[in-house]
Amino acid sequence: MPDVVLSVAVRLGPVMAAVNGTLVARPARTTWLGAAAMGSSFSDRGGPSRATRASLASAPQEGAAALAPRHGHATAHLLVTGLQGGAGSTIGPDGALYVTEGVAGRITRVDPRTGATTTYASGLPRRIIGVGGAMDIAFLGRTAYVLVTLVGPDVGGSDVVGIYRVDGPNSFTVVADIGAFALAHPPATPFDVPTGLQYALQPYRGGFLVTDGHHNRVLWVTRDGQVTVLRAFGNIVPTGLEVRGGTIYMAEAGPVPHLPENGKVVAFRPRSTTVRDVASGSPLLVDVEFGRRHRLYALSQGIFGGGPAGSPALPSTGALVKVNRDGTFTVVIGGLNQPTSLEFIGKTGYVVTLGGEIWKIKGVWGPPHRASG
Repeated sequence: MPDVVLSVAVRLGPVMAAVNGTLVARPARTTWLGAAAMGSSFSDRGGPSRATRASLASAPQEGAAALAPRHGHATAHLLVTGLQGGAGSTIGPDGALYVTEGVAGRITRVDPRTGATTTYASGLPRRIIGVGGAMDIAFLGRTAYVLVTLVGPDVGGSDVVGIYRVDGPNSFTVVADIGAFALAHPPATPFDVPTGLQYALQPYRGGFLVTDGHHNRVLWVTRDGQVTVLRAFGNIVPTGLEVRGGTIYMAEAGPVPHLPENGKVVAFRPRSTTVRDVASGSPLLVDVEFGRRHRLYALSQGIFGGGPAGSPALPSTGALVKVNRDGTFTVVIGGLNQPTSLEFIGKTGYVVTLGGEIWKIKGVWGPPHRASG
């Protein structure tokens, strides 16, 4: 397949470029998660089938109607708009929602009841190419830490790829240089950006777990900056993380063309060599979270549109899904527009989108609709 034609000035290598604001690569190589692409109903050419394209063409793309169809008892309500590059999120020690804005290089605090927003911290390295910058956030105690990716010299930047501790509203300390580690310890799978694309940040045993969706591995990072590979994978594209007890739960987006059967939630323990499939069958999973009553949920970004790797999911094709005991998923609510992150506060879910919105999902706990097919 020929290389992608450049439409911006930044050149990342012979098979990697930022096209129309989205990081893309030759599909035969390791998948990119620039906008988290995924696939559901495919023709034999790897793109969506004619029937799928036809149905999507008539589907609403914007606003509240974009969340149709509704499944079961769940409903979605727009809480926040106008974030600059929504990506990761967490619930802070004060019970508020904290969201990273990669374009603006800041962390925003969101009142989960009213949607009121305030700047918690600003001055982080900004996104350079269509994805990256402040990617995810986590708290250890009352201290916030931010995962920053794709800001180093290998993509035209000059900042450290790693974990930043928030010391004040405009001050940060780099506590772990993950980019330097990646350069010194490249993965076994093919890659195009030497420093990788770190996706999720999860507190774990006084330190952090970090997924790298480009280098296909999970890292263990201590607060004093020690980085090790906890688990390496083939080309499965690890994304979101969740921890319960000593078990790590991880979402997999799957390689291009992001077929539904490759969208998985898996589980493993740090010292075990076994990785257990928990559920599969939902395309391009980007997050996994436990909700109320120990129920496990995952977030699907939507149907892959057939473009180069890293292309976003087709608009309004994402879904919040529940993990079933038989290893399948049940759709709780569909029609989400390119979601990137999921949190739960009590009975309510909160979904951050690539376009800078936050949706409040109510009725998650009602009898859900069992997805057909």
